[in-house]
Amino acid sequence: MQVSIWEKETFFAPQDVIIVGSGFVGLWSAFYLKKNNPRLKITILDQGFIPTGASTRNAGFACFGSLSEVVSDGKTLGTDRMLELVEMRYKGLERIQKHFKDAMIDFELCGGYELYSHQDKTTTAELSYNIDYINSLFKTFTGTKKTYRLIDDSISTFGFGNTKHLVKNNLEGVLHSGKLLTALLHRVQGMGVQVMTSVEVTSIESNSNGVMVHTNQLHEFQTSKLLLCTNAFTRMLLPELDVVPARGQVILTSPIKGLNWSGAFHSDEGYYYFRNLGERVLLGGARNLALENETTTVMETSNFIQQQLEHYLERVVLPEHKNAYTIEHRWAGIMAMGSEKMPLVKNLGDNLFCAVRMSGMGVALAPVVGQEVAKMMMD
Repeated sequence: MQVSIWEKETFFAPQDVIIVGSGFVGLWSAFYLKKNNPRLKITILDQGFIPTGASTRNAGFACFGSLSEVVSDGKTLGTDRMLELVEMRYKGLERIQKHFKDAMIDFELCGGYELYSHQDKTTTAELSYNIDYINSLFKTFTGTKKTYRLIDDSISTFGFGNTKHLVKNNLEGVLHSGKLLTALLHRVQGMGVQVMTSVEVTSIESNSNGVMVHTNQLHEFQTSKLLLCTNAFTRMLLPELDVVPARGQVILTSPIKGLNWSGAFHSDEGYYYFRNLGERVLLGGARNLALENETTTVMETSNFIQQQLEHYLERVVLPEHKNAYTIEHRWAGIMAMGSEKMPLVKNLGDNLFCAVRMSGMGVALAPVVGQEVAKMMMD
């Protein structure tokens, strides 16, 4: 099919910036690029009919780190890097609330909780020490002396099984990932950003004018600068990058009569996570039980992980509601991990940039990462 002169000079005209990936990072990057440079011609390309990586296939958590996770990250990353990462997440959540009203994205600051099982080897003394120590570190950016609190007396009110300790974080909550992405998409389109879906980038080629982008639609795009926000799928274009796919699976119950709790819950260093969705329970995780099999870009659930999630739901989350619900919905999303948890935001040379590897925290990290890579590209 030939291209008309009107199409050539509008939809397929050379761009100042092309962003590959219309998830949270791609959209926030476009937002900050346009905000700081309104005259930029920006096009976003996405291989899916809608964004189908992790942005709209997560659990809808507005969180910045459970206690056991940040303690573990402090040991592996070092205290300074751990603090840098957690502060990025915290500031990202603040920016979401700044730009979008709570009702628009179903944001609720209902509190975040972490369950410690009876099999966990952390003693009460160690847990209390970790709480005091992390609270003292987080005070610099949260502005509160007690980010985390031990609330073991409340375990019985939730009705959870196999739970020895319960830690609460008042600064976390939940949101509707689909509504947030839609609101952000409308925002950048209103700023003049062009978004094209069902366009898969097959290869990229640097030239004297920037980068030529080849696609499956038989149309080539010329851009001065190219930004990859393809997260787990980045290695399809740049296999040398330190990016590893990680599938996250989720189940959702039918409405449960008598469900009397709300909040965002984590366990086992964040490998299990659940929340209420009205009177339904949304539960995800268990990836650590089959890490090799879950290192995949296949967007389908597996019987093994689904069975593990159902077992955890029955044994820990809803032991008092046996036979009171069914599993109504199942899905999977693809996150991106690497050799460390810090996002990979980098100038790769030849007018090529990347902002990938959110390590399962894309909702919170994307606003900060988007601003960082936008500044990098314009500098």
